[in-house]
Amino acid sequence: MRRLPLAVLLAVACCPALIQAGEAPVAPEWIEQSRQLAQQLGSELKAELGRAINAGGPVAAVSVCKTRAPEIAARLSATSGGVVGRTALRVRNPANAPDDLQRAVLEQFAGELASGKFEGPLEAAFEINRGGQVERRYMRAIPTEGLCLACHGHVLAPDLAAVIERDYPADQATGFETGQLRGAFSVTWPSSSSPPANR
Repeated sequence: MRRLPLAVLLAVACCPALIQAGEAPVAPEWIEQSRQLAQQLGSELKAELGRAINAGGPVAAVSVCKTRAPEIAARLSATSGGVVGRTALRVRNPANAPDDLQRAVLEQFAGELASGKFEGPLEAAFEINRGGQVERRYMRAIPTEGLCLACHGHVLAPDLAAVIERDYPADQATGFETGQLRGAFSVTWPSSSSPPANR
């Protein structure tokens, strides 16, 4: 792995390092593009969740996370050439389970949020050399907000709990409190589709 020029973050797979977004004035193009994709997924999903909750309560929000979140991520992936998604240490949808690298970053995100050291967004970015091919990966922490607690807090309404049990019988994503790590947005640039590193 080589050092990224003016990178927001340098990390290695076994021990990622973190800094606050915006702490470095310039980042390589692929990090900026990854950041935009993560922010777009987050903003679109949050807007749809808000509309669903206003129209049909938290039960309606479950279908947004189940169907619309993957659809938004798939659209962003198709238009960008990257692989855009979400992951977490405690997932609701098993398809979002983290790989080993993502788990290591999520664990560090969780520790940093719990410590109170970081007030702004937490990000991680990597360049991984795989047999001469460089894979680039980006993650952005998702702290638990008040909007999340209806579906991910300690106490769920009975009708909501029944829907989650029906749709996600192996659900792990409850018991959160505001400010804790809920998960992360993830963007992976396979070696064949990675944007230029130094533009």
